[in-house]
Amino acid sequence: MQIAFSRELLGSFERSKEMEWWETNGLGGWAGSTLSGAHSRRYHGLLVAATNPPVGRVVLLSKLEETIVSENESYELGCNSFPGAIHPQGYRAIHSFEKTLFPVFEYRVGGINLRKTIAAIHGENTTVVIYEVLQAPDYFWLKLHPLVAARDFHSLVTANPSINQNTVFSEGVFRVRPYEGVPELFLQLPGCTFVSRPEWHYRFEYQKEQDRGLDFQEDLFSYGTFKIELKKGAAFGIIASTMDPSGREAVELLRLEKERRLRLLHKLDRKDSFAQALSLAADQFIVRRGQNLSSIIAGYPWFSDWGRDAMIALPGLCLVTKRFSEAKEILTAFADYSSQGMLPNHFPDREEPPEYNTVDASLWFFIAVYHYLYYTGDSAFVRQELLPVLKDTLDWYTRGTRYGIHVDADGLLHAGEQGVQLTWMDAKIGEWVVTPRSGKAVEINALWYNALRITSELLEHFNDALAAEELQIQARNVKQRFEETFWYAEGRYLFDTVAGEIKDSSLRPNQILALGLPFPLVEGDKARKVLKAVQQALLTPRGLRSLSPQHQDYHPQYLGNPISRDSSYHQGTVWTWMLGPFIRALIRFEGKRGRKRAREIIRGFETHLVEAGLGTISEIFDGEPPHGPRGCPAQAWSVAEILWSYVEAFGDGPPSENTRPGDKE
Repeated sequence: MQIAFSRELLGSFERSKEMEWWETNGLGGWAGSTLSGAHSRRYHGLLVAATNPPVGRVVLLSKLEETIVSENESYELGCNSFPGAIHPQGYRAIHSFEKTLFPVFEYRVGGINLRKTIAAIHGENTTVVIYEVLQAPDYFWLKLHPLVAARDFHSLVTANPSINQNTVFSEGVFRVRPYEGVPELFLQLPGCTFVSRPEWHYRFEYQKEQDRGLDFQEDLFSYGTFKIELKKGAAFGIIASTMDPSGREAVELLRLEKERRLRLLHKLDRKDSFAQALSLAADQFIVRRGQNLSSIIAGYPWFSDWGRDAMIALPGLCLVTKRFSEAKEILTAFADYSSQGMLPNHFPDREEPPEYNTVDASLWFFIAVYHYLYYTGDSAFVRQELLPVLKDTLDWYTRGTRYGIHVDADGLLHAGEQGVQLTWMDAKIGEWVVTPRSGKAVEINALWYNALRITSELLEHFNDALAAEELQIQARNVKQRFEETFWYAEGRYLFDTVAGEIKDSSLRPNQILALGLPFPLVEGDKARKVLKAVQQALLTPRGLRSLSPQHQDYHPQYLGNPISRDSSYHQGTVWTWMLGPFIRALIRFEGKRGRKRAREIIRGFETHLVEAGLGTISEIFDGEPPHGPRGCPAQAWSVAEILWSYVEAFGDGPPSENTRPGDKE
């Protein structure tokens, strides 16, 4: 799917600054900015390195400002936002932008056509920039002015005397370590001359940070200017990296990266442009964890790898794209960190131990394992490495583990303590848990039922019929008590949470998991009533609202400072990932009509691929039209659920309780 924009849009700063391109490197690092060339986030940069993959992110090289000098004319191609001014205004020189495999800009000034291609190289903290002269009446100079930040990606830097000004430029390679504790920066600029002029540049402004109520001004440091003489037909490549690029060629690195991405596309069963675009988007989230394992970044640019997000996203990112080895590594990585029956909720950005404050990451692990076995038939791995973890989780959850997680006397799963948010609706402001949902949450018990059914199926598959039957009996009891406990007859849908005699009738999307997981808890007429309630109150073209507009706490917009945003995060904000279980329920309970409706919903995302994070899908959207994109511009479970749902809606449908694990062997 070619994403392309012409001069009409690119010539508008207001429009081009809202669209972002992202190039990720498979380690957790990236290159990214806006189409205008002006950074709008503290997270934008040409080389953002993951120093402890997939975390420890450092914005090393912020920008590379370009100037074309022809005869006595000078044309600046860069663009920055300063207090009260946009300078320079190089966005006016952009003739076109396109993105298929890589972001590609074409500039036209003074009779010179210059094409620029940017690529993050997989498996290393390296960005290449290739310049090709498509047209030029004569020789001209290209001047390059690197701007360095060299700071933690969550922070901003101001002018200071601590920056190291001792540099080396030899045989086309520039090197410097701006500060102790940050990686060394290498720039390979073959054929360039260098004029040293160390100086600070002040008060770059990042609009998105200002909109989020955060610090938004930064100073950047320049060591000087590089220049090279070019003419029509010339190609010039730059390598920016944390390792010495001597002896390497930017053009060759780009070629190898292009081949890698094309191989990913060849694996797909569906070859249409939409599936290919989503597959390339999926690739961005699969990263290394340590030396030998893989993980999933929850979202760019500020999330690390989260247990819940990884397990939800795994089928869409790894299984329908046939990246089975990475799926196996991800399952292994999280299984290795299982503790008291719980998977980590979050791996911090630094060296802190993982956090285990989630009830559902471990339950989503069962779903991921189930689908892994369905897609791969890898029975030996599941039996030897994963089944013990599943059984351990069932044991801990049954007798009780952290945060009051335990099976109650009625067989349903209870979770929660004062001041702790354990479900995916986990916003917290100070000590205020916005949606605490303690007690028996509807989706948690749907996941619990599926955990019992899945483990029973696996045990039967592995010829342990007695243990399998014990879990089947437990699951049947859960199904009976679930309907008795959660059915809200007056509203004709399911309660969101039940805590003793208190039953929360807030109409939320969580109940869709009781219909859309591999083993549904609600079927028949009641299932169709739940679907109707969800469609009428929560369904939007971009996902499901997190709360009905009729509720007094409904907040339709996710805007403002952190308190304002967190208070609306799960109180009306639209979440794309919830479309996955919704679409599976739609196909399951409405047949051909549901499949047709699912296709319409999914196709609607083609327009979104060109409105925010180009070629990818945002984390959340406003609850009311036009449903503006918010949160992370690239979110793993958003991409995963749309890609997975796309394959299901245009194929034969999802695996169900009628398909035993391992049947594909």
